[in-house]
Amino acid sequence: MFRLAASEDLPALHALVESAYRGDSARGGWTHEADLLEGNRTSQGELAQVLADPANRVLLAHRDGALIGTVTITRRNADTAYLGMLCVDPALQAGGMGRALIAEAEDCARREFGARTMEMTVVSPRVELIAYYERRGYVQTGEIRPFPLPQFDHLTMVVLAKALG
Repeated sequence: MFRLAASEDLPALHALVESAYRGDSARGGWTHEADLLEGNRTSQGELAQVLADPANRVLLAHRDGALIGTVTITRRNADTAYLGMLCVDPALQAGGMGRALIAEAEDCARREFGARTMEMTVVSPRVELIAYYERRGYVQTGEIRPFPLPQFDHLTMVVLAKALG
């Protein structure tokens, strides 16, 4: 069900990320940013750079041969990994795949990077998404970071973390 992404996965990976985060297709699920942000979430070139970086692991979830979810794990330092770009096909959200991807990402962070803490950021207006991660054991650290794109400087990112046992 889960495997690491490879360069030949880039077109399908890009399509999944865009469909889950932006535009009308994203509104079919509950985790989208379509009402907060405009434009593309990423590009195939950016995803290729992520795949090429040895500090990253991009996990893919397949069902019946179709790509249905992904998550990226990034080594931050000797103790901490970062969970990012978690998404599930909007038509399949609320079925447990997000939870399964998070668990697999945490296992990957421990196994591949020796991480003892997983960190993530969530756009601050997404209180229901923050609550979802809190139900998965993540806690708000109290740290707020600027949104990474300057054209959306009115948004901030809430930092959450979880100790990996």
